[in-house]
Amino acid sequence: MDLEEQYDKIYRYCYFKLHHQQMAEDITQETFLRFLEDNAYYERGQKLRYLYTIAHNLCVDVYRKKQTEPLTDEFLSEDKENEILTSIAIKEALLRLTKEEQEILLLRYVNEVPVSEICNFLKVSRFFLYRKTKKALKQLQEILGKEEFK
Repeated sequence: MDLEEQYDKIYRYCYFKLHHQQMAEDITQETFLRFLEDNAYYERGQKLRYLYTIAHNLCVDVYRKKQTEPLTDEFLSEDKENEILTSIAIKEALLRLTKEEQEILLLRYVNEVPVSEICNFLKVSRFFLYRKTKKALKQLQEILGKEEFK
């Protein structure tokens, strides 16, 4: 397992969960620090699963401590505004899914984690993962009313 390759994936995972760049960077760094401090998982062959477990737990900790932040007034270009609106629509659609479905889609399509690794991490069968993925994508398609999610 190449740690540099996994670093970007863990960062995307954290960013998706937290929606805050700096916090995602901090959590990603903390994830790898904790991973490197604990040698027990090197020997068991569950490195990727352990990385995602650490990241998940740290993100949960952030939610527990999260406080509201004031909004800043910034002027955006029309393209950037459309990009943000699309991003918001997708995030809102994803929030209508269960946490498990959100996590499956994030791992599978954003971080491109292999199916076998997702099954190990979530402790589910391939069939269950396939069913959940198909159901989640169908729900997103219905929510967004677009055909490109097939």
